[in-house]
Amino acid sequence: MITRLRQRRGDPALTALALLTLGLYILFIIVPVIMSGWKSFTDENPLLAQTRFIGLANYREMTHDSTLAASLGFTLGLAAVVTLLANAAGIGFAILLNQTSLSFRVMRMLAFLPQVISGVIVGFVWRYILAEDGILNHLLTALGIIAQPISWLGTPDLAMFSVGLVATWVLTGFTTVVHLAALQSIPVEMYQAAKVDGASRWQQFRWITLRMLAPGTTISVTISLITMLKLYDIIAALTSGGPAFATQSTALYIINLAFTDDRFGYASAVAMLLLAVSAVVALSVTGLLRRREVDL
Repeated sequence: MITRLRQRRGDPALTALALLTLGLYILFIIVPVIMSGWKSFTDENPLLAQTRFIGLANYREMTHDSTLAASLGFTLGLAAVVTLLANAAGIGFAILLNQTSLSFRVMRMLAFLPQVISGVIVGFVWRYILAEDGILNHLLTALGIIAQPISWLGTPDLAMFSVGLVATWVLTGFTTVVHLAALQSIPVEMYQAAKVDGASRWQQFRWITLRMLAPGTTISVTISLITMLKLYDIIAALTSGGPAFATQSTALYIINLAFTDDRFGYASAVAMLLLAVSAVVALSVTGLLRRREVDL
């Protein structure tokens, strides 16, 4: 009887933990979003004595802000390409590492290592590797692949490629772990039955592996997109948004507006735009992938 009453009332410790979590979420997520939303309607600037309410002026300014348009285009393109490549690589690595021996467990740990390293550290390490006198150019020159060093970070196109390469390298660790977890949940009996029916390895991959990985892929793709849409630290350390603002993400543009130009109000408006774009993209992609799960 006492046990039933406790089950009805719930565990006080779990209730307290849930309330604490909710409180922290409101304090550190909801409140800052509300404050940023309010600031987006002002001309707040720490150099000004007073902050004025200016209505939709910041949002109207965004419609003819070419720097914002360029940063948003770069961010969306980078998010799409890196998400696609990282998840494709994640599926491949998950299949290769789906073993139980100690050596494969060590390799799984190494595959996830880039994900746990600070983005700033990753950016600075790769900046050293990709410098004109860096390790990569020395290696390519020694192998006779190139005759002279390549400016990986000095030209817009190569800088964008380099940012995409580093971001893919980092994100692949996460996508590998997610797909590996989904892969290990697939019953072995399904593959055994497919072999009995004469299915080839490609047919097993197409009709079993990809179908059963669909829920994991939905999670991986959605989180990857959100991560890339708000990418800041790697770019700040690797290229600082250059050359000629070619690799300036929207998140980096917001930071520059707020702490370099001291335009807190306009930076808040751009932040609200990025929040809206991220929400629309994440919800749209999640909906499409959920419908794909049903179709499969």
